[in-house]
Order: sequence, then structure tokens, then C-alpha cells
Amino acid sequence: MGINIAIDGPSGAGKSTLARKLAEKLGYIYVDTGALYRTIGLYVLRNKIDPKEPDAVAAALPKIDVSLRFINGEQHVYLNGEDVSADIRLHEVSQYASLVSAIPAVRQYLFDTQRKMAKEHDVIMDGRDIGTVVLPMADVKIFLTASAEVRARRRYNELLERGQNVVYEKILEDVNLRDEQDMNRSVAPLKPAQDSVIVDTSDCSFDESLAILYKTVKERLNNKNEC
Repeated sequence: MGINIAIDGPSGAGKSTLARKLAEKLGYIYVDTGALYRTIGLYVLRNKIDPKEPDAVAAALPKIDVSLRFINGEQHVYLNGEDVSADIRLHEVSQYASLVSAIPAVRQYLFDTQRKMAKEHDVIMDGRDIGTVVLPMADVKIFLTASAEVRARRRYNELLERGQNVVYEKILEDVNLRDEQDMNRSVAPLKPAQDSVIVDTSDCSFDESLAILYKTVKERLNNKNEC
């Protein structure tokens, strides 16, 4: 069994970027579970399936093959053999990902993939229910958050850098909507695990946030080893 670090938090909290850099610093494998749900969402979007119809989405799952590959240490996501690492980051995929992630059949479909990787490797896995559902026995659990306004601004700047035509007010509206969907869904709602460390990065730079996460992980692992 590898060392497992779970990083949960709302959309736009910086989980993916920080978790990836933290994994590099520690020499662990980074697993972006949000990318897996985005891939399902992308398939649903491309095939004009209503993401609010659980039965229709569940019926499509046998036609979907999602896999992760690590190329030069970088995670790539494949949908039926196609590298969709860039396409799943399109803004319109976000809401589809949020809706399909609330469907029990989708969560079960991806559950085994996530746990298998955690069993075989030292991993940092980020998502919304890693510490509460996927890896409840994780060695370290962190709940990473920031204000909705800060998260929307970060997302807005990120999308602009990718050349996407976006409006900040619409991004903020979507962030608040996704928060509501994720926190109130009946299956694995977004919430901190009871034994997680809450880290709010609203007033922190990227480097400051990374330093906080690194210190938190090292302290938690050292305390666990002493027990």
C-alpha cells in the first residue's frame, strides 16, 4: 500500500496545479480525479446526452473507456484512445462534469480506477470526495479552499491564458452554481473530512500555498510515523 494524500476542495481552489507541484516535490504520482469526471462530461457533451438524465448517462458508460497515462511525469487523460487532456479543460465541460459526477453509476465506474492507483503507488489525489469516500484511510487529508470571488478570478485568468473568450461575472456565477451543486448532491457531497486540515489560500500566492501544503504533509506524515 502506497502513501496516500487526499486533497479535496471546491472548483477553482487551485487543487490540480498545487497538487501536481506538490507531487513533483515529494516524488509521488499525481492523480487528478476531476479530469476523469471531466472526461465523462466531455463524452456526454459531444454525444448530446442530457447530463441531468442519470439513466441515459449510465447507459452510455459501457461505450466509454477512460484511462490515465503518465508521459514524462505529466498526466494525460484518454477517452476511447484519444488524448483529451486539453479538451476537458474547456469551460463548457465544467458544468457537465459537475452534473455527471452526481450520478452513482458514474462514481462507481471511476471508483475502482482511483483506488487501484492509490494501492499501487505513493499518490496525491485531488477531487471533492477523496478524503471522505475514495480514500477514507488516506495518510494525510487536506481541504483546500478560497473565496468564490478569488476562485472565479483565478479561473478567469487561466481561461484567458488559454485563449478562451470568457467574462468574469459569468465565471463567478458558474463557480457559485457548481459549489451549490457539489455541496448539495445526494451522492458524496463536497465537504471536509472530519480529520482533514483546512487550508484557505484566498490571501496566498501560489508559492505560499505550496509551502503551506508541503509543510502540512511533512508534519502529518512525521506525526503518523511517530505514533
